[in-house]
Amino acid sequence: MKRAATKEHGPTPFGFKFIAPLALGSTLNPINSTMLATALVPIAESFHASTSQTGWLIASLYLTTAVAQPTMGRLVDLFGPRRIYLISLLFVGVAGILGQLAWSLPELVLVRVLLGLGTSGAYPSAMRIFREEADRLGSEPPRVAMGVLSLAAISTMAAGPVIGGVLTGAFGWHSIFTVNLPLALLTIVLVLLWVPKDQPHVGNFARLGEDVDLAGIGLFTIFLLSLMAFLMNLKSRPLWLALACAAIFGAALAAHSLRRRQPFIDIRMLARNLPLTVTYLRASAVMMIVYTVFYGFAQWLESAVGFSSAKAGLATLPLSAVAAVSSLTGVRTKGLRAPFLISIGAALVGCICLFLIDSRTPVWMISAAVMFFGVPMGMFSTATQAAVYIQAPADAIGTAAGLQRTAQYIGSIAAASLLALMYGQRATDHGLHSLAIVIGALSAFLFIATVADRTIPRVVAEGTSPE
Repeated sequence: MKRAATKEHGPTPFGFKFIAPLALGSTLNPINSTMLATALVPIAESFHASTSQTGWLIASLYLTTAVAQPTMGRLVDLFGPRRIYLISLLFVGVAGILGQLAWSLPELVLVRVLLGLGTSGAYPSAMRIFREEADRLGSEPPRVAMGVLSLAAISTMAAGPVIGGVLTGAFGWHSIFTVNLPLALLTIVLVLLWVPKDQPHVGNFARLGEDVDLAGIGLFTIFLLSLMAFLMNLKSRPLWLALACAAIFGAALAAHSLRRRQPFIDIRMLARNLPLTVTYLRASAVMMIVYTVFYGFAQWLESAVGFSSAKAGLATLPLSAVAAVSSLTGVRTKGLRAPFLISIGAALVGCICLFLIDSRTPVWMISAAVMFFGVPMGMFSTATQAAVYIQAPADAIGTAAGLQRTAQYIGSIAAASLLALMYGQRATDHGLHSLAIVIGALSAFLFIATVADRTIPRVVAEGTSPE
């Protein structure tokens, strides 16, 4: 059966034309996440803003994607991945235009929200397209083919500070937003040419309120926004009312989710599927570590060491190289426990190195210290994607993929809050060392917990189910 299906589709069922539009789309969110890292200081100088104020540029995209990813995942399952993918790309293109025109910090925050909406459709769409093609061929997609998505995302995420630094240095910080327009247009063309048309789906817009939990989305949004407002102001004046609102709306979300048949956050499914829940929690914690370093390191280089945006980006090149290599290694591994442990162990070593450097440290030692974080960026992300693919129900893979990203973005929001707490007005050596202590302690805890975790799937061969 495999041979017949392969012949009908061509010599390479998951070949270049199939993967390229999906891989290109998967770069849009990570590149927008990390290009900003080396542009934050110039933006802050333009608007006379503090580190905690520009932190909203980080958090706004992740807050939006934390909400939009599972929503897009549900829409993908209902209306078809190709349709949702194309609509999402249009949002990205519009954000590219508006980013060039924005001349205030609130305007830029709104552009980041629009980017969060637009980039949220790519990953759940890609996972659903993979699943439908695999079902059509009567086989599982090879981990190497799926790993291309992770490699594309990880490579652009790792290279983002370099790209952002070069663009900011050459054309100004507006250019990190404008670049989204040609990227979105190119992806739209490739999707129209090479992505298979959607199969008939039962969803319809008349029943959108029934199929999509709008009340749950609203409660989750207010919960996250309230919690973020509290965490982002811990350094100056804690907003206790915001914390109380977060508690109230969090409880309301839980009660609502337990009553609804298909809730936005399916608490019953998470309680039943403990392995998937643990995977989400681990992903959230590791992304908090990674993004704390990504944004905190670049700001420290520019504020404390005195690097330009371009030079700060170039200092992260060793990290980018390690991320790419570790991603390829993660694709080739048969199991998942080893990639998780190696990734978290490397993060712990990186935290120790960050604690030992300061603004007087030679550049080569600074670059060497941060490169350890390339391992969790690459190997961990690939292993997490494989774990979700194995652990999630086949008929809800789009929703599960969206929730995976939601978990990661909650970790990223926590990273923005931690940076605001530790840095305050600007990045310093003391602030960097405080960050290293906090995320180092988290890395040590995660390593021990992962050693003891019995929910991690054992993948004995490509395309097989866990034991």
